[in-house]
Amino acid sequence: MSAHTSSSEITFHPEHTGGTKRIWKIFWVLSVLTIIELGLGYFLYAQHGHLGYSSVLATKIVIVLLTLAKAYYIVSVFMHLGDEIRNFIMTIVVPLILFVWFIIAFLADGNSWKNMRNTDAGSRLNKTEKIVPAATEKGAKD
Repeated sequence: MSAHTSSSEITFHPEHTGGTKRIWKIFWVLSVLTIIELGLGYFLYAQHGHLGYSSVLATKIVIVLLTLAKAYYIVSVFMHLGDEIRNFIMTIVVPLILFVWFIIAFLADGNSWKNMRNTDAGSRLNKTEKIVPAATEKGAKD
């Protein structure tokens, strides 16, 4: 056996370095999305109290959508989920969606329960409600 034989496992193949273009492209996409998110966040901070509810809500929805786009790129490229078969992707994505749904449902239920608990499920008045006194006999005769 010759001492110059090399295994293909440890041989450097320069033709495999073309994947860096894809990584740089994703880097720039993620950078632009992050800069837009930060710009919108600073805009909300600077305009605090001057914007209407619908403007603030729309801006926050845009920020959430940009965050989801960033999460998609990170999972797809850097975690290599974009190269997998559809069934494997669904095995990861469906439980994640259910987990997020559970968190939202539990928060909504907890808030509802808290509101009912503060009023004994509606059996007593809320602290903001006022009791209107009934007319007295003296006031009724006058």
